Order: sequence, then structure tokens, then C-alpha cells
Amino acid sequence: MLEVADIVRAAGPEVCERLAALPSQQRALQAILQCRTPALGGQVYGCEQCGALHYSYHSCGNRHCPKCHGQRTERWLQEQRARLLPCPYYLVTFTLPAQLRPVARCQQKIVYSLLLGAAARSLQKLCADPRWMGGQPSVTGVLHTWTRALLYHPHAHFLVSAGGLSQDGQTWLPAKNPAFLVPVQALSKIFRAKIRDGLRAAGLLHQVPAQVWHQPWVVHAQHAGSGDKVLEYLGRYLFRIAISQSRLESLEHGQVTFRYRDNQSQQIKRVRLPAAQFVQRFLQHVLPQGLPKVRHYGLAASAGQDRHAIALALLSTAPSSASDASALQAKSLPAQADAATGTAPAWLCPHCRIGRLVWLGTIRGGRFWPRRKFPP
Repeated sequence: MLEVADIVRAAGPEVCERLAALPSQQRALQAILQCRTPALGGQVYGCEQCGALHYSYHSCGNRHCPKCHGQRTERWLQEQRARLLPCPYYLVTFTLPAQLRPVARCQQKIVYSLLLGAAARSLQKLCADPRWMGGQPSVTGVLHTWTRALLYHPHAHFLVSAGGLSQDGQTWLPAKNPAFLVPVQALSKIFRAKIRDGLRAAGLLHQVPAQVWHQPWVVHAQHAGSGDKVLEYLGRYLFRIAISQSRLESLEHGQVTFRYRDNQSQQIKRVRLPAAQFVQRFLQHVLPQGLPKVRHYGLAASAGQDRHAIALALLSTAPSSASDASALQAKSLPAQADAATGTAPAWLCPHCRIGRLVWLGTIRGGRFWPRRKFPP
């Protein structure tokens, strides 16, 4: 299967060094190149039947790597599903206008944090209005910076409960209008004002064209059912970025082809780019180190656990027991087996499909020490 690492290698070290201007981008490329290779070490297994060796190398763990974090994503999904309230949810999307993208690209930590914070405060302000809800909802926001074609498009998705806990914590208040959560036109105006105030406080307002404050801003809201499907969508790119490797189709003569589904027509389209341009598009979605990609507000916040429990009680339900840690551990790879004791994972040999794989040793810096020898 074609991998992002293959495209990075095809672009060449000189091109990548020129494109990766930020330390976070340099670390991301280095991690992607080393992920699941002997450079990071790993474990080696042998087949009892045919003697074939099977190498399982360690993952890099970088949050931008498209090969990592499968188990971490599943764990996050289990935790969030267990905290879903038994009520309808809405998916609300806030998009920065094109005129703000240059300053967002240059001041990522400030603008991305402002985007998430301003959107959350705008939602909470309208939800607290008795005309629309009058309560404190559960709000989870996830930052995205890309389109399906890997273009730069900073926006934030919010999963919001269609109801909230009253200020005194005694009543669950559903959204007043069954057709919508809050009026999106009013929401977009409040969001625009909070972004403007935040940029002014950060000393960046002069870098934004004045006309952007007089045009409509895009805020979209839609029903999200119980919220489970939206969590699955958000979790898909929560611990990785931009593109899954299954969408990469070919790398020929320095040209990369990948596919995506068009939002408007829902048709499959393909993009063909030089390897260097693909790497450039990929790198613009690498976030600064330490910048949170997901944030929780209201009843979803860690400080709101007590009120979340009250909301669950008022909705006559109990926390789900679906987040069972043993179920996650059962999905562990052989590379994460107990190498210290030599516990053999019950894996069949991928070569003969008959013998059982047995742990032989640990690979460190290109070396390993086998505990047993198998026939050739």
C-alpha cells in the first residue's frame, strides 16, 4: 500500500527541509519516515512450524502520522460514547473566512485557540438565552484545518446537546424549537464579534481586511441524532491529520494521485500533484506542539462532571459501561505483548498460516537477541 512516507521520500530531503519551516513540521516528517521501521526498534517473532521471522516495529506516536493511534482513537470513542447524554444532538460548524486564513496560518496557536474558544462561548451565550434553551449544554469541539482535497480551510466542529441543565441544577431544559438549536444568523454575528475582539486583544486586528467584519460568516448547524455517528467522524482524524493512506492511489514519475468525495456532488474525484506539492499541502495541517485539537465545554468539561451526573439522573439513565478496558486490551498487537516474559501471542504465521508465532527478542537500534533458534 502506498504511504505518506513513500511520498515524503519521493519529494527528497532537500525539498522537505525547505518546506518544513517549523519545528513541529520537521518533527512530523521525521516521525512519519521512521514510523514502524527498524529505526524505532520493535519485536521479532518466529514461526514454530516454518521458522519464518516476523518483525513488528514500533509506531512513532506523532499525532500527525496517518499510521498511528488506531487504539487511541478507539479508546477516545469509547470514553466519549459513555458520556453521551440520552438526548438529541446537533453538529455545529464554524468556518473562518478566507480573509482570515493568512493570519491564521502565521499565528496558529493564537488563532486556532481563538476559533475554538469564540465558537464555544457563542454557543453557550445563545443556549443560555431562555428563548432558545435557557440551560447549560454539553459541548465538544474539534479543530480541523483541511478540506478533503488537503486545501487549507480552518474550521471547528462542535457536537452540542439539544438541551441543557438549568442554572440551579434542578431541571433538564430541552431546546425550545424542535426545528433548530439556536438561530445560526445570530450565532454567526456573535461568533464574528468574539473573533474580532480576540484579534484586537492579541494585537492582530490590523492584519485583517476591514470588510471581513461587514460580511456574513458561515455557521452551519444540523441534526446529529444521538451524536454517535458524529463522534465516529470526529474521531477519524482526531489523532491524525488530513488524509488516510487508503485514499492514496499511486505515485508515478514523481506525481501523486489521491481521491476524495466531493461535498457538493458526493462524487469521487481525484487530485494529481507533484510529490513536493503534496508534502506542502500536508505540512500546512501540522499543528504547533502543545496545541489541543479537541476541547470540552459546559457539561462535557472536566470541571462539569458533577453537573453532567445530575443531567444523567434527570434524564433517567445511568452511565454506560461500554468503555471496558479489557475489550481494548484484547485488540493489542503482538508488538505490544509482554516481551519481558516472552508471552507468545496467539497469532498464526502470515507465511505458512499453520504455525504459531512465538516472541524471540527485542529490536533496539537494529539489533535483537533471540531466545530461540528456528530451522531455516
